[in-house]
Amino acid sequence: MRRKNQQQHQTYEDLAALCVGTLFVSLGTTLYAKATLLVGSIAGLALLLQYVTGTGFWLLFFTLNLPFYVLAWRRMGWRFTARTFVAVCLVSLETRLTPGWVDFATLNPVYAALAGGGLIGMGLLVLFRHRIGLGGINILALYLQERFGIRAGYVQLGLDGLILTAACFVLTPQRLALSVVGAVIANMIVAMNHRADRYLGLTADPAR
Repeated sequence: MRRKNQQQHQTYEDLAALCVGTLFVSLGTTLYAKATLLVGSIAGLALLLQYVTGTGFWLLFFTLNLPFYVLAWRRMGWRFTARTFVAVCLVSLETRLTPGWVDFATLNPVYAALAGGGLIGMGLLVLFRHRIGLGGINILALYLQERFGIRAGYVQLGLDGLILTAACFVLTPQRLALSVVGAVIANMIVAMNHRADRYLGLTADPAR
């Protein structure tokens, strides 16, 4: 339930959250790709397909998200859908450009899992609190939290487990284990901090 004294975010606050959140997610994903790890959600599926097919993550991430905009439009409102579309486009662009901005001569996979998971979790948290999704599973998770009160982080954790299970055929056991650790970190950050009884950034959209 929305608190009586809770105020709507201002436009500049939403824009700042959009920029910061997507930058965090993009950097975390870049760490994972460099270390050949797997993040969760649609980004994880896109990384998995990149490892198998060699197609760029940015293109796969953008394409895989397209079918989920229908659910977002019908269930979450056009504002949420528009914000999510922009966020997906930014992450696709930023992950395409980040390797040219940041270069890692040495990257320990354990560090990549911990730091990458933390960055992705914090990025998602920033976006979620401003009613901005990141496509795919994130849209489904946010819808289930808004409609049934199921915590978004726990929904994502379960679905991420299925994606990580498929990765058994692609990643080494060590890389897979580190990917699981990173996924747990990212999703627990969201689950512990994005709670309806503490803070609700998902309110009814008056413009639906």
